[in-house]
Amino acid sequence: MRSGIATVCLSGTLEDKLDAAARAGFDGVEIFENDLIASSLSPEAVRRHCAGLGLSVDLYQPFRDFEAVPGPLLTANLRRAESKFDLMERLGADTVLVCSSVSPDAVDDDDLAAEHLHTLAERAAARGLRVAYEALAWGRHVDTWRHAAEIVRRADHPALGLCLDSFHVLSRGDDLTGLDAVDPDKLFFLQLADAPELRMDVLQWSRHHRLFPGQGAFDLAAFTGAVLDAGYRGPLSLEVFNDVYRQSAPDRAAVDAKRSLIALEERVAERWDRGGRDHAAVPLGRLPRAPELTGYAFAELTVDDGTGPEVERTLAALGFAHVGQHRSKPVQLWQQGRARVLVNSGGDRGTALNALAVDSADPARSARRAQALLA
Repeated sequence: MRSGIATVCLSGTLEDKLDAAARAGFDGVEIFENDLIASSLSPEAVRRHCAGLGLSVDLYQPFRDFEAVPGPLLTANLRRAESKFDLMERLGADTVLVCSSVSPDAVDDDDLAAEHLHTLAERAAARGLRVAYEALAWGRHVDTWRHAAEIVRRADHPALGLCLDSFHVLSRGDDLTGLDAVDPDKLFFLQLADAPELRMDVLQWSRHHRLFPGQGAFDLAAFTGAVLDAGYRGPLSLEVFNDVYRQSAPDRAAVDAKRSLIALEERVAERWDRGGRDHAAVPLGRLPRAPELTGYAFAELTVDDGTGPEVERTLAALGFAHVGQHRSKPVQLWQQGRARVLVNSGGDRGTALNALAVDSADPARSARRAQALLA
């Protein structure tokens, strides 16, 4: 399936983020408004840069605190919307994310919210754009996907649909039961994020501790499978707010992100296989099957001139013997029984664990799987 990533997931300038996403193999991006504001590039230049990288601009976000407000505020919000639509046209983005309101001015009136979103969708459609409505887990009146879906149903406009975000659903302990009753044409966008199990304010949990799929406690294979079962065929897109990722090198984080989606597709396919589900119509990626691993082959330590002798003395004290020397490199083999340690003297920063090797029943297939996972 097509893959996407929000620019908020990565560090650096907007150009750094886009370049890293393209190099990692993503098909599209969500442009986060703060990244565009901070960029020296014009929206037209961002559009050209994405096109040159082969990236589509799948979503522009966020548009906050729009619906179910008094008349004067609605007028102001519609002016804001027109400005965002102008920007989206310049960017080449066709979908805007509208978050459920957290404004104290918003009222608890589903019919009014639906009326306002219908008006917004009508204006978007006049420009060939779409509106994806998302229930924030901390929304003032709308905080579940079912509530958002009901408002979208009442609004009844072809340019208005749902954005489903795994964090906003799963952080509440909710699931997607009943999603199969939603018109598939209303499933506009899917955002994926994992997270550790934490007991804290959900907004702070969301803003600082999200993870890429497979790195946390959420069952994203079940979640993603349910969305695909319901008929969604758009991109699998990552929206991960994490302080560590935003301080890491963007290329490394982007590869980590892309790998997480590749592995997620495999888990969804395996889940469907176990359930006898025919998924020929869903283009899930397939990896070479993981061969059986029978144990560790060796661990490799890098040492420098100062730490090398100390490591050798320690290994000897632990019962290891120096049993081999590489023919052309400064690498020793130390062994005790079936335990092997390589000591590589090519380091220059003390002692570090440089590599772990495992015994595979099919090394060639293991290598193909590693390559498919971007290793």
